Amino acid sequence: MTDDARLAERLAARTLELIDIPSESRDEARIAGHVAGVLREAAVPVEDLGDACVLAGDPTARVLLAGHLDTVPAQDNRPGRRDAERVHGLGASDMLGAVAVMLELARDGAPYRCLFFGREELPLAESALTPLLRRARDALDADLVVMMEPTDNELHAGCLGNVNATWTFSGVAGHSARPWQADNAIERAARGIAALAEREPAPHEFHGLTFVEVASVTRIAGGIAGNVIPDTAVAHLNYRYPPGWSPEEAESRLAALVDGHGRLEVTSNAPSAPVALDQPLARSLVAHGDLAVRPKQAWTPVAEFAAAGLAAVNFGPGEPGMAHRREESVSIAALVRSYDVLARWRP
Repeated sequence: MTDDARLAERLAARTLELIDIPSESRDEARIAGHVAGVLREAAVPVEDLGDACVLAGDPTARVLLAGHLDTVPAQDNRPGRRDAERVHGLGASDMLGAVAVMLELARDGAPYRCLFFGREELPLAESALTPLLRRARDALDADLVVMMEPTDNELHAGCLGNVNATWTFSGVAGHSARPWQADNAIERAARGIAALAEREPAPHEFHGLTFVEVASVTRIAGGIAGNVIPDTAVAHLNYRYPPGWSPEEAESRLAALVDGHGRLEVTSNAPSAPVALDQPLARSLVAHGDLAVRPKQAWTPVAEFAAAGLAAVNFGPGEPGMAHRREESVSIAALVRSYDVLARWRP
């Protein structure tokens, strides 16, 4: 077996091992303990930071690799399986394959610190990372954070802000046989949603990268009976906004987008993250790996690191289009590519 074949086998086996450990959000303790044990077995320095957060590697390293341990809920896709080209199963792409790469890099003595944390797949208010950055900011200091989110081994800079809001439409209840005596809230909702849908996604350039502002209705409910005109309909609205906008500016923009239709209540607002491509180490990583550079058309924890004053970029082996799918998988070749780029880079 060649060295490349042995590396591929190690990474595939480690990914499958991690997939088979239940680690849905809020249930990361077991996988965190397993990660710490794998590292200690290889004599890698490990620090338990509490709350299922583990820090490992050389404390003087300039680069921090970061990966979340949690997954979305299972969809009959655990235990995992593998074939000649891919590892299949819950979290394979988002992002247990990346965690496997981090573990093997650390075990092989690569010049990084590695941070493993949980509750990334939940709303920002429940994140394990933000409170960790408050209580252990000095321990996590780095010139650059590489957040190993799924990027298909491209470098994705920045990230979108993420607003969730409740959009409520009010009318007057009445008998469905005499609808002219009522005011149908579902019809009001339909008009508001149709007006929003007519707005084209809006591109915004930020430091040479184009991010797309989008608003989407993702849930709707209304009505109490088959013969009652409803007086209330409630929609869930998800809004993504580009770097460079404050959370307050984003909320004002969203209010303008729905103006004249319903009542909007913002329930969460995870801020966007700046593009960190002016950071010398980020430029070095791009040049070393000959990496394509794209905008991160999603929210990721680079925003949490940025809020703590840490420059951060996204780079990992997972495929964004595979994240959260029932048939989720990761390419073994992509795991090897990610490992090779980081193993050969000398920050």
